[in-house]
This record gives sequence, C-alpha cells and structure tokens, in this order.
Amino acid sequence: MTPPMFELRKLTLLALSLLCCGALSAVAAAAQPLASPSVEPPARQRGLGYRLEPGDLLQVSVWNEKDLQAEVLIRPDGGISFPLAGDLPAAGHTVAGLTALLEARIRKYVPDAVVTVAVKSAAGNRVFVIGKVQRPGDFALVGPLDVLQALSLAGGGTPFADMNDIRILRRSGDAQTSLRFRYGDIEHGRRLEQNILLQSGDTVVVP
Repeated sequence: MTPPMFELRKLTLLALSLLCCGALSAVAAAAQPLASPSVEPPARQRGLGYRLEPGDLLQVSVWNEKDLQAEVLIRPDGGISFPLAGDLPAAGHTVAGLTALLEARIRKYVPDAVVTVAVKSAAGNRVFVIGKVQRPGDFALVGPLDVLQALSLAGGGTPFADMNDIRILRRSGDAQTSLRFRYGDIEHGRRLEQNILLQSGDTVVVP
C-alpha cells in the first residue's frame, strides 16, 4: 500500500505542472498580435481623391528654383503650361498624379527638382441644382456631396416642387444618363441608394 505522504506529493507535483502549463499558454496567447479590425479605408485612401478639373487654379513651385513658381489655371481643354514641363494634361489627375508628371518632365533639365502642387481654387469641380428650388445655381464640389446635401445647399424645394420626380443628369463623353431621386423615399429611410454622391458636372433637376 502506497504511503499517504507519497500520494500527497504526487498530487502536489501534478497540480504544479498543470498550473505552469496554463501560465505558459496564457503568456503565449498574450504574445500573439491582436488582429486588426477589418475596416474599409476611406475613399480618398483608395485612390478616389480630388480630381482636377478645367477652371481649377493651381500654385506650382519647384523647390529652390525662384524662376519656377507660378499660379497655373487649368484651361477648358484640361491642359496647363509650365516652364521646362511644356504643355501637359492636368484635368482628371489627382494633385499627386500631376506632381509626379511635372517632376518627370522637369527633372530632364533639373535632375533633383522637387515639385509642389497646391489647389488654390477648386472652381472647376461644380454641380448644378436647377428648377423649383429656393436658390438654384452652381455649387463647388470641394468634398463628397450627395443629392440630399446639394438640395440643402439650394435651400430645398419650393412649395410647388415635385420632390418625388427629381432627376440627376450625368454626362460621360457624348452620352448622358438620367437618374431618378424620390425625396419621399429618403425621408422615410427607404431606397437610400438613390442618394448618390454627385460628380463634377452633374445637374440636379427639380421639376
């Protein structure tokens, strides 16, 4: 028969072993990096940043080159002219894209050129709200703007406006599409996909 003291010692050693294993598992788990939550990056980080348009006024400068600094207006054809870079397209580019294009051209003559492009006036990106609204007109598209926000900028509809038959006219090249917007649906939280983000040149028509 095994002495009671020997059995007690075996049980004590077993308990200590289990405790050590548990502590090591806890330490190993704590050492694992926490999984980052799956968060979709903002639109700007996905490359959907501000796109330059005809009418935008830019400040372009080359570091340490006093003769290479100027305000540049994007022409109606979408192009600009700048010393050493010549004539090049600007409309449709982001600021970063245009900066890289300018640097590539200017570095043929100034190898270490560092170009800075800043938007002084975003006059080119505009949307239009016309028809039976309080303040029809054009509005600068300086950031994301949906249909409901554009209507708010225009003061909302007049008492005689048909807010359930609003149309958004969008041109792509020579083609034009018409998108419907029913204010009553949005007001009651239905069919929210109608409240699209507007693009430069879109026209919101309130009959």
